[in-house]
Amino acid sequence: MHTSSEPSGPQPEDGGLRSRLVTTGAELVATEGVQALTLREIARRAGVSHGAPRRYFPTHLSLLSAIARQGFGELSEHLAASAADSPPDPRAQLHTLARAYLDFARTRPGMYELMFRHDLLESGHLGLRDTSLPLFSTLVDLIAQVGTRPAADPAVVAGALWANLHGIAQLWGWGSLQLATGTADVEPLLSAALDAHLGPAAR
Repeated sequence: MHTSSEPSGPQPEDGGLRSRLVTTGAELVATEGVQALTLREIARRAGVSHGAPRRYFPTHLSLLSAIARQGFGELSEHLAASAADSPPDPRAQLHTLARAYLDFARTRPGMYELMFRHDLLESGHLGLRDTSLPLFSTLVDLIAQVGTRPAADPAVVAGALWANLHGIAQLWGWGSLQLATGTADVEPLLSAALDAHLGPAAR
């Protein structure tokens, strides 16, 4: 007689065990951080046996990659929602996009950390490294519209700006920038980063 709470037989890819494990992992990282994302704990919270995740995720990294991929989807939705309310000016759109990126990192620190974990990106699971390319393309397009002073390759400038934003997000999350700069607002740092990479805004 089957008494386990684990669903028997193959589960559908959408709405089944696979989705439940990813959703459970995303909730767990939001409340308890990356360190809580063990296979056993995710399975326990999803209400299945500790071996159940192996049906869809042969390794721990593959499950973490699926959770991180959901994070990139959530980031994209967050940026799209912010862009919908942004002025049409390309530089203003860049500012809105960058601010939304930093806000996501601030409000979702566990997921943000997971999304950019080196071992997940290096593993190649689910093409995780490629999930940031649409965001990068948006940065390149906006920078090309704004132009830079002096003129520079928009892709190179976008790479430098992204690296700058990522550094701000990390250091702000650790409290280092607040201590070093004496500011409790990330806005001056964001404005300085845009000015550094694009040139000062026209007055």
